Amino acid sequence: MIGHDQIEALIPHKGAMCLWGEVVDWDPQRIRLRSSSHRDPAHPLRSHERLRAVHLCEYGAQAMAVHGGLRAREGRQTARPGVLVALRGVELHCLRIDDLSGALECEAEVLAEGEGSQQYAFRISHAGTLLAEGRAAVMLQDDPQA
Repeated sequence: MIGHDQIEALIPHKGAMCLWGEVVDWDPQRIRLRSSSHRDPAHPLRSHERLRAVHLCEYGAQAMAVHGGLRAREGRQTARPGVLVALRGVELHCLRIDDLSGALECEAEVLAEGEGSQQYAFRISHAGTLLAEGRAAVMLQDDPQA
């Protein structure tokens, strides 16, 4: 299994903003991750003592970044940084997530990719119950090795 420290080395998000705790499984097309960061009272996205379901979109976007980092590392490269440009078809099936015991789980899958962009589908669940799903598009920036 790939743990939090290894995930943090793959993505630009550091410290408490690195939301995923572990990669459960991955291949070139998809990734499964797990996290309990939503229960942290000091979660950086919390406001008014709550962590709202809309923040699951950030969890989905970070799943994409982790997957991209793993794919790049496998090819002995560094992942190109990306900018989230669109969320589509997002459905939230709860109001908040800070009150959920146990881990969040995410499945993300590459839907389309080109030289300068990627689109993923993501599904985030808790204890077998779907919390959020949608699609996210990222525009890739210039290669950091160039």
